[in-house]
Amino acid sequence: MWERLLRIPLVVASQYAGKYRKYLTRSVHFATFGVLLLASGCQSGVLPQFVHHAEPIDLIFVAGQSNAVGFDARPKELPPSPVDKEVLFWWRCGDPIPDAHDSTSGGKWTHLQPQHLGNPMQPANWRTRQHGNFGSQNGGFGPEVTLARTLLDKSTTKRLAIIKTAWSDTGMRRDWNVSGPGGECYKTMVSEVRAAIAAAKLQGYELHPRAMIWVQGETDANPEDAPRYLDALNAMFKTFRKEMGTPELPIFIGVNTVYGSPVGQPASDLMRQIVSAQKALAQRDSLVVYVDTSGATVMNPAHFDANGTMDVGRRYAKALLEFERAHPKIALR
Repeated sequence: MWERLLRIPLVVASQYAGKYRKYLTRSVHFATFGVLLLASGCQSGVLPQFVHHAEPIDLIFVAGQSNAVGFDARPKELPPSPVDKEVLFWWRCGDPIPDAHDSTSGGKWTHLQPQHLGNPMQPANWRTRQHGNFGSQNGGFGPEVTLARTLLDKSTTKRLAIIKTAWSDTGMRRDWNVSGPGGECYKTMVSEVRAAIAAAKLQGYELHPRAMIWVQGETDANPEDAPRYLDALNAMFKTFRKEMGTPELPIFIGVNTVYGSPVGQPASDLMRQIVSAQKALAQRDSLVVYVDTSGATVMNPAHFDANGTMDVGRRYAKALLEFERAHPKIALR
């Protein structure tokens, strides 16, 4: 269809000559450009109108490791909702390090949805952290889905955009480090965020950073990294706020509190150390909120299942709404 539309101005122009040609040529350029914009918008399936929107759209960053990815959250267990079509969504997630094997939204905005499997490296190899991107061939979803649904249902939010960047089995020292070697996940998160914001701006949308949702810490539950976790997390959040130009960005943090323990058993000492570090950071930084995920159902010792993932998303939404009610000036900035 778009090929036929693109021919229209050229056919019209070919019917005229002489003194009108230079004017027609200019008109053809503008008409063709307009049709190209319309075509690109409709092909994306989300942003069919390239117009300026007076009201900024709230933007939420979702990031972390496998329970942010939603590794074991099966898409077939996610109830459908018409609200998902109203949420702008840009994602990149999978196995570390970020590469061409990731599941992505194709470098463009789409609507909220479970994420496809992508092109995971084969064969899977746990020693090299290649886990298949998701536990299911149908992909998965993270807490972003029920987070968005709850925010749209329980608040005056009209439109919402989410940028998700998450990679399984990733820790602060090796993957999210903001100084020194490594840090590929952090660097990719920043580059994806910038690309997504720029793409939205070109399409007439102004995004207003509202909050960051951080689901991570399991990989740092080891004797070497657990003692350093608080400072590493604090440094990353400070750097991210600075790079985004959002010094008052609220950040909500949580982790699978029983990671590594047999299902039904209490948390290990190392996981309790990670949880304590997250709580301590929330005490140190008034813009950081700890979100307790205890009791969310799990698929195995590592991951929330679909119901647990949906539960966690609702908990983050509740924490965000409670924070905004207690800090109206920050919420309205």
